[in-house]
Amino acid sequence: MPLTDSHGRAIRDLRISITDRCNYRCVYCRTGNEGAQFAELPIADYLRMARVFVSLGITKIRLTGGEPLLRRDIVQLVRELSALRTPNGAAPELAITTNGHLLDEMVEPLKQAGLTRVTVSMDAVDPERFARITRVKGSYPAVLAGLRAARTAGLGPVKVNCVLLRGFNEDQIEAFGRFACEEQVAVRFIEFMPLEEGRVWTPEVVIPLTEILERMARFAPFQEIEHEPSSTSRRYRFNNGGGEFGIIAPVTLPFCGACSRIRLTSDGKIRTCLFSLSEHDLHAAIRSGCPDEELVRIIVYAVAHKEARHHIGEPGFVQPGRTMVHIGG
Repeated sequence: MPLTDSHGRAIRDLRISITDRCNYRCVYCRTGNEGAQFAELPIADYLRMARVFVSLGITKIRLTGGEPLLRRDIVQLVRELSALRTPNGAAPELAITTNGHLLDEMVEPLKQAGLTRVTVSMDAVDPERFARITRVKGSYPAVLAGLRAARTAGLGPVKVNCVLLRGFNEDQIEAFGRFACEEQVAVRFIEFMPLEEGRVWTPEVVIPLTEILERMARFAPFQEIEHEPSSTSRRYRFNNGGGEFGIIAPVTLPFCGACSRIRLTSDGKIRTCLFSLSEHDLHAAIRSGCPDEELVRIIVYAVAHKEARHHIGEPGFVQPGRTMVHIGG
């Protein structure tokens, strides 16, 4: 029986941040003045925690950061994660979310180790705009090469995540539609959430699902694709069959009621929601020498207390102490 919270939701997806570091300083995410704030654990500790989660029915693991490809031992971690088995004997699906800068040279080792899917974060498809966003010269060609390498290697469907902000990059929506068709990737637009270091979020900067659809219709006609209830994304396919895009709308169209996710921060804390105001220190139990049975108890307790929903935009909403880069995407 899978992990189930007190609201009846089966928890099957685990996201593990394996580093707090990032080689980009994207202007909507980081102030540019702060670096890593939390520890990185030995790979063996992430593996032990993941093994216990998988023994409890987790079927999907996504490695995040920071920028996970900065960890030199990531290939080893993927290889050992791919050897895990769920109670019914299945290997977990292994994915990674990366900014793609180092992906070109790492695609083949990661695939050989057992990686099954890649998501690349891109917030513009204009090279100059992209470099201004990331604050890294020459970043766009590097990311494009990594994305293409992942697609060629069969780590797909390759997904591209684009965070939209009003007055910042909403003019890229139609260009991303063309990019999806030309590169044969699935672009996913994400509503901006109050998780940035600069704390500049307001409801006015959010580009809602309805506006994204209106803008994309100027590029080409499309139709909605049926999606799983637990899917975070509303998906659409262009009528010419040349590409796909999706919209993740946690602000204007929350999907909390079907959430199947739980997170581990780079320093080994369980977070049951991006907007949790509390954490459960799983790694502290490992440091104190606890057996796996105690880790199971902590995980089951955390899942049982998973929040029913977030409260973005509501009176009294409190932003979490950690920002997105320090939680893990």
